[in-house]
Amino acid sequence: MNPGCVVGVDVGGTKVVAGVVVEGRVQRVARRATPGRRVDVRLVEAAVVEAVREAAGGEPLAAVGVAAAGFVDAAGEHVVFAPHLPWRGEPVRTRFSELLGVPVVLENDATAAAYAEATSGAARGLDPALVVTLGTGIGGGVVVGGRVVRGASGMAGEFGHAQVVPEGRPCECGGRGCWEQYCSGRALVRADHEQRGGASDPLTGPQVTTAAAAGDPAARHAFEEVGTWLGVGLANLAAALDPAVLVVGGGVSAAGDLLLDPARAALERALVGAAHRRVPPVVRAVHGPEAGLVGAAALAAERYRR
Repeated sequence: MNPGCVVGVDVGGTKVVAGVVVEGRVQRVARRATPGRRVDVRLVEAAVVEAVREAAGGEPLAAVGVAAAGFVDAAGEHVVFAPHLPWRGEPVRTRFSELLGVPVVLENDATAAAYAEATSGAARGLDPALVVTLGTGIGGGVVVGGRVVRGASGMAGEFGHAQVVPEGRPCECGGRGCWEQYCSGRALVRADHEQRGGASDPLTGPQVTTAAAAGDPAARHAFEEVGTWLGVGLANLAAALDPAVLVVGGGVSAAGDLLLDPARAALERALVGAAHRRVPPVVRAVHGPEAGLVGAAALAAERYRR
């Protein structure tokens, strides 16, 4: 590889996080707020470019991996649709390659996170593995034989938009009753706000986590509710795929067992034949909220070497 650093960048619904990654470890990080989903795409591009250059810290760039919170086509060129971002069929990979002047790899954020966990994280050496990421919404990936299953159109792993409640809560994807409306960062904030009567301004996700860790009843009830929905969804995925391990990542996973304990209990209750089979363990992702950018950087480094 030519001299220069490899930067991974995770473009989510609320924030852009870029980091220099060396052997699966994040060395320097830069953050920007995501401008929103109803803005000019150039504002999102500018936020990403600024974060990448700040993370590089003046060091030459060798390659960049972009993990996007949206549907990425099989060619890894376009973001076909992004519920929380303004990209609709945009040639994102080419645009960032032009703006940054280096090779760029584009991947779905949760698929990139799954790749990170498969190569240097909680799913390493386990086959098959299933990774679910909880952030603004829900994403995920299936790892078989050390490789992420991308699907015929590149859109495998969009678990968050599986319907769990017919005619349920409206989702930003245009559907109703999607899993992520009951189990995600936004669902956690909503559940906590409802527990507090909805009179005051809602707490942020990190504030709910802090309050729950301190024993706050409303926050703990919110995690019980969201964790239970997590377990129900994991049971459906485990019934379909029979994975060796269920890895949970994304920002909400920072709560650890506050989230995972009710999920494990719900999984045991909901998984078909649980008393007569091996129930896959539910573990927290090693790379945590940075898994998307770590995986994107790993994919970019691998592609650039080739």
